[in-house]
Amino acid sequence: MAPSHVLRCCQRGLAWIPVIFIALVVCWSYYAYVVELCIYTIPSTGEKIIYLVVFHLSFIMFVWSYWKTIFTRPANPSKEFCLPKAEKEQYEKEERPEAQQEILKRVASSLPLYTRTGAGAIRYCDRCQVIKPDRCHHCSACDMCVLKMDHHCPWVNNCVGFSNYKFFILFLAYSLIYCLFIAATVLQYFIKFWTSDLPDSHAKFHVLFLFFVAAMFCISILSLFTYHLWLVGKNRSTIEAFRAPVFRNGPDKNGFSLGFTKNIAQVFGDQKKYWLLPVFTSQGDGLTFPTRLVAFDPEQPTVVLHPDTQSKSAEDGSIQQSSPMSESQNRLLDNHLHTNEDQGNALKSDESETITISMERLMEAEEAWFLGCSSAFRSQGDCGGETQPSNEMP
Repeated sequence: MAPSHVLRCCQRGLAWIPVIFIALVVCWSYYAYVVELCIYTIPSTGEKIIYLVVFHLSFIMFVWSYWKTIFTRPANPSKEFCLPKAEKEQYEKEERPEAQQEILKRVASSLPLYTRTGAGAIRYCDRCQVIKPDRCHHCSACDMCVLKMDHHCPWVNNCVGFSNYKFFILFLAYSLIYCLFIAATVLQYFIKFWTSDLPDSHAKFHVLFLFFVAAMFCISILSLFTYHLWLVGKNRSTIEAFRAPVFRNGPDKNGFSLGFTKNIAQVFGDQKKYWLLPVFTSQGDGLTFPTRLVAFDPEQPTVVLHPDTQSKSAEDGSIQQSSPMSESQNRLLDNHLHTNEDQGNALKSDESETITISMERLMEAEEAWFLGCSSAFRSQGDCGGETQPSNEMP
């Protein structure tokens, strides 16, 4: 027991090596750019000021987003996804997988779950002893279930998921801007040192090496940043890009896609003024996510609003729900109910038109019958005949 604990502590300590390496490179790049390039190499004062102002803006945003990505704790499933005490004891006693699944299904029937395992079973983590919410996965490095887990990044020594995915995207964006700006502004002095237009000095090594490092990181970050922008536009995580989420009607890689604009708002929020700031503005709670398949899931408890109940609830200021659902799902369900009401109104209008047409035809038939009878009476009266009343209509 003790050796495993010591090994675990050693692994956690070694996991910080990539972060320390990045921190040292950033500190050296700050010294090389500010001191060696701007102070000792660039002769123009105006150029120095412009370079230093833009550099410090990109540097502050880069360090801020990197800090938030590292030290934002991954979000975990709430207590409502844990098995109750009785069901937990029953689950642990059962040895048959079928019986365990029945227990999980009974508990999950009151939870907003839409995804399953590849075999169609309830997603349950034996390590954390919790029913996994949609898009939640267990991270072996962090030893916990992470909401909307994307991947575990060694360069931040943290799991990238629901709580810090926006910070991670901004970290990639600002690090790319940081490297691009350094490479673009150092290039001319790199060429001058390389062609010996500038005299050799202690700044030469820093300027030459700074350009190579900035260009190298720029290329690697650009590919990663482009890939994650594509994932944001599709509303997928890295895990879902490699393995499509499985719903009750089968796997669907676009199951959580709501359209390009809404997909971006899922990560960055509704208020665009906060999009470029590393502050949390993502939509939802990480436990439930809107999906284009919500309204068509027959096994999920839905909210049925009758007119009387809806008006009464409006007066009381509250509407009761049959299951804990997120605001985004409620909006989808409300839209679905409004769609059903519109379809019902359309059917009612069609029925009323049909009834009106039928009544008009019936009145025309009766009018024709009365006209026929009156003409028959007149003709018989002229001939002196008698007419017996008939109970049958022609």
